[in-house]
Amino acid sequence: MRVVVAMSGGVDSSMAAALLKQRGCDVTGVTMRIWGGAPSAEGPRHGCYGPGEQADIDDAKQVAHTLKIPFHVLDLSKEYESEVLNYFRSEYALGRTPNPCSRCNPLIKFGALAKKVEESGIGFDYFATGLYARVEYDEKKKRKVLKKAKDLSKDQSYFLALLSREQIDRCLFPLGEHTKQEVRRLAAELGLPIAVKPDSQDFASGGYSFLLGSSNPGPILDGQGRHLGEHRGIAYHTIGQRKGLGISGSKPMYVTEIDPARNAVIVGERGEVYKHRLIASNVNWIAIDGLERPAEFKARIRYRHQEADALVTPLVGNKARVEFAEPQMAITPGQTVVFYDGDVVVGGGTIEKAEE
Repeated sequence: MRVVVAMSGGVDSSMAAALLKQRGCDVTGVTMRIWGGAPSAEGPRHGCYGPGEQADIDDAKQVAHTLKIPFHVLDLSKEYESEVLNYFRSEYALGRTPNPCSRCNPLIKFGALAKKVEESGIGFDYFATGLYARVEYDEKKKRKVLKKAKDLSKDQSYFLALLSREQIDRCLFPLGEHTKQEVRRLAAELGLPIAVKPDSQDFASGGYSFLLGSSNPGPILDGQGRHLGEHRGIAYHTIGQRKGLGISGSKPMYVTEIDPARNAVIVGERGEVYKHRLIASNVNWIAIDGLERPAEFKARIRYRHQEADALVTPLVGNKARVEFAEPQMAITPGQTVVFYDGDVVVGGGTIEKAEE
């Protein structure tokens, strides 16, 4: 079985390649170059995107050499700029908080990268990564389904909910049955040089400032329109934010709304951040063909958000209304909402707006 492994230079993707080789697969490692600016010798990045990219590429190359597998570096900087970075900037300009990982996975990692691998003449049957998730064939549904990882503290199925069924059919996630501790132990036992390398903490090294460009300060207002202070740019704020507002009052204040038309950040008390409903767009179904009537699922509105009981109602235009049994804090436009049935990812979509 020929498997291409997307290698980032970290311990997880390195062990994905190692485990597949141990299973007898014909493994090829690939790394995508996405940084479009000048390289830097600052050392390993703390995010997926940054000027220290070459250090991670060198780590991936060294692991491939240790495992004795072919290794290729493919340039996807233009595709990444077009599909992820431009989207990231435009969403923040609209007062939304985008999820770049949820967009990168279907469009770049499992999309453009897999396509470029094929165009480069590298044949493969499956495409693998070091993400913590599982893909299993469901006899009842007669299809492969995406499931949570065994290690729920590392489960990354949330970021994969927008993959197409065709992409799911061709995916392998070798770490899905392992815990993070097991992965690091196995890497050390194999003598891999990245066994103790820290995990990436975000999608961009050093924060978002260098991606967003110049900021446009504006007013911080309460719900009645009273001026409470100034913000340095709406892109630096998100729904539910309490810290870093630079305002004082008798009660803690939270961001309840971002109004790009007025270039204003609206704040209110904690209770005003809770909403019962949301509208999701571009809904992607994996475990089912689609919804014809309302159905109950567990729904997650952010990666680290606790799942909550919700009624999902299909709407025209590939949209859905999600009504929670209990109000949820900080439902944020631009983020991904993911629907679960137990440990199975039913589908997901992009949050357009929250409703009372």
